[in-house]
Amino acid sequence: MQAAAEGVQLLVLPENFALFGPEAASRGAVLWQEIDAWLSAQAAAHGLCIVAGTLPVPVRPDGLPVPDGRVRSATLVYAADGRRLGRYDKRHLFDVEVGDAQGRYQESLTYEPGDDTVLIDTPFGGLGVLTCYDLRFPEQARALRSAGADILVVPAAFTAVTGEAHWQVLLRARAIENQCLVIGAGQGGWHSARRETWGHSQVIDAWGTVLAERHEPGQGLVMADWDVQSQQDLRRRMPVEQHRRD
Repeated sequence: MQAAAEGVQLLVLPENFALFGPEAASRGAVLWQEIDAWLSAQAAAHGLCIVAGTLPVPVRPDGLPVPDGRVRSATLVYAADGRRLGRYDKRHLFDVEVGDAQGRYQESLTYEPGDDTVLIDTPFGGLGVLTCYDLRFPEQARALRSAGADILVVPAAFTAVTGEAHWQVLLRARAIENQCLVIGAGQGGWHSARRETWGHSQVIDAWGTVLAERHEPGQGLVMADWDVQSQQDLRRRMPVEQHRRD
């Protein structure tokens, strides 16, 4: 794996990294456990923590099946020894109209929304997930920060239209507001004659500085070093969390 060879310790994959398109939900219902096992094996084989974008999973975290033939858009997180550290199910579904060739998106026809925010304990600190459309809801990021998040990861498939307008602005805002490292892993390129995603995966520090960004569509690895001490110092000098008045 290229990431491991480059010295990556925390790898974040985009939304729908394995299954994307109109048949993703039905295929995920059959294949998700096989993909889950493969990801666990890859994490252990290469000694890195993997945040596995999203998979269409036909069961809820409690093991009960998702009703009505729908699935959950689940992010699975694995430790470097292959253990699954946690799961987060996307809470905000993309039922919107966009001025692109696709026109209308309605995730709720296929997906059931998740119920809870989830803080996942990792060797790098508390990790919270904001899946694509979740990024537009600052209260979710704030809840994760209050719970102890040090890193916010954003697996996404932003449309080209919304991505060009809002992707980086929202990522930087969530980083600055919550004084967290933000890692945005975005699908980028054409997926059909009508579906284009924005890409521009990037890493942003707690001050809002873009440490690394991929400008070209398609596959690629975006890497940055995280200065943990600098983030801790920023939180000490500007204790935003302690100053909040609800």
